[in-house]
Amino acid sequence: MRKFNLEIMVGLFVVVGFFCFVWLSVRLGDINLFGSPTYQLTASFGSVSGLKNGSVVEIAGVKVGKVEKIRFDTVKYEAVVTLAIDSDVILREDSIASVRTAGIIGERYINVSPGGSDDELHDGDRIIETESAINIEELISKYVFESK
Repeated sequence: MRKFNLEIMVGLFVVVGFFCFVWLSVRLGDINLFGSPTYQLTASFGSVSGLKNGSVVEIAGVKVGKVEKIRFDTVKYEAVVTLAIDSDVILREDSIASVRTAGIIGERYINVSPGGSDDELHDGDRIIETESAINIEELISKYVFESK
């Protein structure tokens, strides 16, 4: 009987350890198993250098979504970024999306400056006003070689 109790305790320990491992993997992998409600917006940029799928979308420093997909528009020669925005965040039609860098050499993310329009953006709409990524190497090059 005592050996049977020990086997049950070891089995429970293994099962609990497995569920803890799964929970930790889901949390660290930023995977949402139940799918939080989001809506998709698109924005076109001249340059999204350094931006990746899964990058953060922020408003006032608070994460409100993520980058779903980045593709190249072969007609306009622009990068088209699909954003998944949390459904509880309401963006206005005149909002501005900018590609920013976290720190000097940090990761790129999308910063959204909310607008003041009465019209709201809905699923599938496009953010018209955008600001492309700043190329630091290009700025330094201009400063160094054009300062003579």
